[in-house]
Amino acid sequence: MPVHRLPELVCPAGSLPALKAAVDHGADAVYLGFKDNTNARNFAGLNFDRKTMSEGIRYAHARGKKVLLAINTFPQAGRVAEWHRAVDTAAELGVDAVIMADVGLLAYASRRHPTLRLHLSVQGSATSFVAVNFAYQEFGIKRAVLPRVLTLQQVEHVINNTGVEIEVFGFGSLCVMNEGRCWLSSYACGESPNTVGACSPARFVKWEKKSGGMETRLNGILIDRFSDDEAAGYPTLCKGRFEVNDATYYALEEPTSLNVLPILPEIVKIGVAAIKVEGRQRSPTYVAQVTRTLRAALDAVANSDSAYAVRPAWLAELSRLSEGSQATLGAYSRPWR
Repeated sequence: MPVHRLPELVCPAGSLPALKAAVDHGADAVYLGFKDNTNARNFAGLNFDRKTMSEGIRYAHARGKKVLLAINTFPQAGRVAEWHRAVDTAAELGVDAVIMADVGLLAYASRRHPTLRLHLSVQGSATSFVAVNFAYQEFGIKRAVLPRVLTLQQVEHVINNTGVEIEVFGFGSLCVMNEGRCWLSSYACGESPNTVGACSPARFVKWEKKSGGMETRLNGILIDRFSDDEAAGYPTLCKGRFEVNDATYYALEEPTSLNVLPILPEIVKIGVAAIKVEGRQRSPTYVAQVTRTLRAALDAVANSDSAYAVRPAWLAELSRLSEGSQATLGAYSRPWR
């Protein structure tokens, strides 16, 4: 196959050990966040303070890798200064780019730090080239992360109509709602996923052992029942089984992970600039395994003179890390459109 420029492999770093695992196993860039409300993945025990972020940046830069900082929540009324300080600190620490969704914050960053590289977060919900080009014209963004709802043809259409780099997700959990703005979770829990860092906050989650199985609930709502021989998954509302027209099934989304290995050459061919791995809440071992596998696959695409074939070992490795040990192409392959 013709050799195209390989996309950057952008991997999650929810901690300093995860950052090092990503860098050491072949990531071109890592993305991370502060230990505060400016970060949509602000989980206890994870993320970075100023000291650990400085150390992480030094570690990555010393090995020729990039650090992308997600300041991807929406500033709350009366507290905008917290988000402005995060942007100022990002510029001071020397990150390679800041990932943001809020237009007010993008405006602040572009005005206050004109040399700071800006990326439009997936939570900006830009699903068209018009939206991407607007963010470029108004704020000078260099890259946009597309939501996980577009077909491969739709992604290509965006790329063909913008000069902005396009980043897509390549592995990890899927979302059927507007990214970071799950109305189902907001209704069930009374909190926006964009401000609490998860669509099913842990404090609302409950596992209840029953005779012959397990029930999972989210803020008292029954999400699923599992028999003793089934793994009881995390009770994300959209991935629960519900009774619909006298049938019980996954009405919205099955618990399965996105995995683009089978279509990697097509993603490279259409000009995607970066492939992102979901999972800042995941362990360093997860990060190392996914990074290593996708690095090998991307290198195989680059080195294939004619045919690219997914190796069984890659599929086996990623299957162990997938939700429900299942994988899907998600919206990239959507025959019913």
